[in-house]
Amino acid sequence: MRLLHTSDWHLGRSFHGVGMLDAQRAFVDQLVGVVREQSVDVVLIAGDVYDRALPGVDVVGLLDDALVRLSGAGAKVVLTSGNHDSAIRLGFASRLLERGGVHLRTRLAELDTPLLLPLADGAGSNDADAGPVLAIYGIPWLEPRLVAAQLGVETASHFEVTRSATGLIRADLAARAQTRTVHSVVLAHTFASGGISSESERDLSIGGVGAVPLDLFDGFSYTALGHLHGRQTLSPTVRYSGSPLAYSFSEAKHQKGGWLIDVDATGVTAVTEVLWEAPRQLAVLRGTLDQLLDAEEFGWAEGAYCQVTLTDAQRPAQAMERLRARFPDTLVLGFDPQGAEAAAKTSYSSRLAQAGDDLAICCGFLEHVRGRSADDAESGVLAEALEAVRLEGVSR
Repeated sequence: MRLLHTSDWHLGRSFHGVGMLDAQRAFVDQLVGVVREQSVDVVLIAGDVYDRALPGVDVVGLLDDALVRLSGAGAKVVLTSGNHDSAIRLGFASRLLERGGVHLRTRLAELDTPLLLPLADGAGSNDADAGPVLAIYGIPWLEPRLVAAQLGVETASHFEVTRSATGLIRADLAARAQTRTVHSVVLAHTFASGGISSESERDLSIGGVGAVPLDLFDGFSYTALGHLHGRQTLSPTVRYSGSPLAYSFSEAKHQKGGWLIDVDATGVTAVTEVLWEAPRQLAVLRGTLDQLLDAEEFGWAEGAYCQVTLTDAQRPAQAMERLRARFPDTLVLGFDPQGAEAAAKTSYSSRLAQAGDDLAICCGFLEHVRGRSADDAESGVLAEALEAVRLEGVSR
C-alpha cells in the first residue's frame, strides 16, 4: 500500500497581495498526476486545508474539485483540520463523504477512531477480519484552552492535550493488537520539537508551550505532521511534508514536496520524497538600486516574485517604480542604508536642536522620515511655503 503525505494547502491564501488560486489549481493538477503515476492508495492532508475559517465560494469549489479528482484517480483521502480551518465547517457531511472514500477527522471524539485498511500478508492473501491491518488516525488541531477539559487534563498546554490524544490512540492500538497485527499512521497538526519554522505560519504558542516533544509519537509506524511549511525529517518515523507552495519569502530556498510512504504486512518499508514544481521563483535581492538595475547576475529574477532590500546611503527617489521597470513583480521593498552610520548615531532631536532656521528644520524632518535629504527642487518648494506662511502672518 502506498500513501502520500501532504499538508498546509492553505487554499485561498494570497502572497503579498497576489492571489494564489491559479497556482493552487496547478498544484492540484500535479497532485492528481502523482496519485495516478505512483499508484497512490491514500492521500493524507495533515491540516490547514483552507487558509481561513470562512473560505470563499471559489476556494470551497477548488477543494471539492480536488477531492472528486483524487477519488476518481483511485485514492482514498484522510483529512484533518488545522489551526487555520474551521473544524465544524470542514467536517460537514463527514459521514456521507466517507462513503466516497473521503475520511474527515475534525472532531475530538474521532481522534482514536481509525480508518482501517487491510494489508496483504506474505502469502498474498488479504483476510479483512484477522489479517494485518493499517490503522490511520487523525488528530485535529487541538486548541488547549478549548479541549483540555474534554481530554481530562488540568493544564491547558499543547504538550498535555497532545499527550492525552496520543494516549487515546495508543490505547485503541493496544486493544486491536491483541487479535491482529496493526501498523499505524497518525496525522497531527502541531509544532514538534526540532522543526524549523517559516514566517508564514501562525504562532501556536498562545495558551501554553508551543512545541511538543517527539517522544509523544514514539511507537507509531509513521507520523504525518502539518503546520510547518518546510518539508523536513525530524526522525525516521516523524516528518513534515510542508506546504505545497511558498507562502512567504522566508521559503525562497525551500524545495516543496511531500512524502510517499510504502507499507506492507511488515510495516513501513520505504519513505521517499515527491517534489512539486513551483509556479514562480522567489527572489530575495539586496544591493544598491544601481547595482540591482545594472548587474547581469540578477537577470534570472526578472520573472520572479521579488523581495528587495536597497542599501543606498540615501533612499533613492521613485525606488519602487524604477525597480519594477526591471523586476515587474517586486512585491516587498525595504531599506537598509549602508555608509550612513554616523548620521544614524545622532538622534533626531539632537539634529533638530542644531538646525539653523525653519527651512533646515523642514528639510531635516523630510530626511528623517524618508531617509533621503531634500533636493534643490524640494528645498525650493519648502522655502516658498515658509515664505507664504510668513507673509500671511505679517498681513494679519
